[in-house]
Amino acid sequence: MTGRLYGVGLGPGDPELVTVKAARLLGAAGVIAYHSARHGRSIARSVAAPYLRGDQIEEALIYPVTTETTGHPGGYQGALDDFYAACAIRLAEHLDADRDVVVLCEGDPLFYGSYMHLHKRLAHRYETEVVPGITSVSGASAVLGRPLVERDETLTILPGTLPTDTLTGHIAAADSVAILKLGRTFEKVRDAFAAAGRLNEAWYVERATTGGQRVAPLADVDPASVPYFSLALLPSPVNAAFPAIPRQEPAPGPGEVAVVGLGPAGRPWLTPEAQDALMTADELVGYGPYLDRVPPNPRQKRHATDNRVEAERAAHALELALGGSRVAVVSSGDPGVFAMASAVLEVACEPRFSAVPVRIVPGLTAAQAVAARAGAPLGHDYCVLSLSDQLKPWEVVADRVRAAAQADLVLALYNPASRTRTWQVAATRDILLAHRSPGTPVIIGRSVGSPQEELQVTTLAELDPSAVDMRCLLIIGSSTTRVAARGPGDVVFTPRRYPA
Repeated sequence: MTGRLYGVGLGPGDPELVTVKAARLLGAAGVIAYHSARHGRSIARSVAAPYLRGDQIEEALIYPVTTETTGHPGGYQGALDDFYAACAIRLAEHLDADRDVVVLCEGDPLFYGSYMHLHKRLAHRYETEVVPGITSVSGASAVLGRPLVERDETLTILPGTLPTDTLTGHIAAADSVAILKLGRTFEKVRDAFAAAGRLNEAWYVERATTGGQRVAPLADVDPASVPYFSLALLPSPVNAAFPAIPRQEPAPGPGEVAVVGLGPAGRPWLTPEAQDALMTADELVGYGPYLDRVPPNPRQKRHATDNRVEAERAAHALELALGGSRVAVVSSGDPGVFAMASAVLEVACEPRFSAVPVRIVPGLTAAQAVAARAGAPLGHDYCVLSLSDQLKPWEVVADRVRAAAQADLVLALYNPASRTRTWQVAATRDILLAHRSPGTPVIIGRSVGSPQEELQVTTLAELDPSAVDMRCLLIIGSSTTRVAARGPGDVVFTPRRYPA
């Protein structure tokens, strides 16, 4: 068994920009390794400090040379090659002893990072994972508050160590530019921007996202004040001047009314189109309990009403739209099924509202939800009826139940009972028993989609009216509807083929 090597990016400097994964690894690793100059201070170590346990083995990888000359026979590069080889041997001893090693890296490990020199020497021998981090370029763009690139623009990233002529050519040809490794190269980089004719567009960002960050026009920076951890940035030319945010004036003409189906319960049952209509509305109108299902947004006005004033609610929504508002009228389930769509359209046909756009945003119906929970009882022809006699006489309801029963249709029954309507379920059962087998499957779905969801499968003969309330929807099977045992419970379905 050997340990695992991690190259962990810590971001541009703010410890709060360390990723959740990086923080977890920092706290769990047996060995923490980090680079530093000969003064021993490590920026990476300081960024990681809040996440370290305090009892971990630390390996400080101290550069033998930074910018000065060296007497190494291989010169500067030879000295660094020998240094990285020696560091790899030190870390390999921990890995061979089954200790995980985390190598700390400012920014991203594979973006101009020192970790990559260890990676090349160790990754082929040990299980290795690189954890990306936010780069200094992203950090600088964020603190500057200017986009780097937009649409088809390109971003050119350069080291300041390149020759002046090379830098100038890249800057002149690029849309956006980030130049790293400033410090001693700053004057050369500034001269390259000037030679490319773009010095006045360029910005200087130092120690981005830390308490010591500094942002200034590149042309105003004193070269003697520039540390290594700084960069020059030429942001997106498309965003050279940000447009002012327009004031929200009242719309010159009518807004619109969207009648929105919320589905039977909860956000998982809400369609993306319905969610968009709710989020883009200025005002929400609806029955109080349905409005409560829409998360509050202080930008929007809410108008809750009683459930028995549909026409008044529709007129109110249309009046708001006449004044320029985008109005969402909410309905449970689908607004076109025993809900607000017809009420809104009826009032919208009055001449005074002729200019108001009205659109219907469909939703998942209660019948579909209950059917899906039970199986597929609506797999063949079916009929949707409301047992409420508030808006039509009971004789009409009874005639329609009788006709559906005689036609051998599956029935989805809305509004089967309420606090004041307690006898219709028994009456409906008796009508159906005159035309259906006593063993006809019946599904009682209560509050489907909510935490209080209940589902009961019974038969027409055993249907207990006292088990049905205003939160229920009933599905009565046809002669072909079947209940079958499958797995831990039963499923109910109506075959798509009808007997000849």
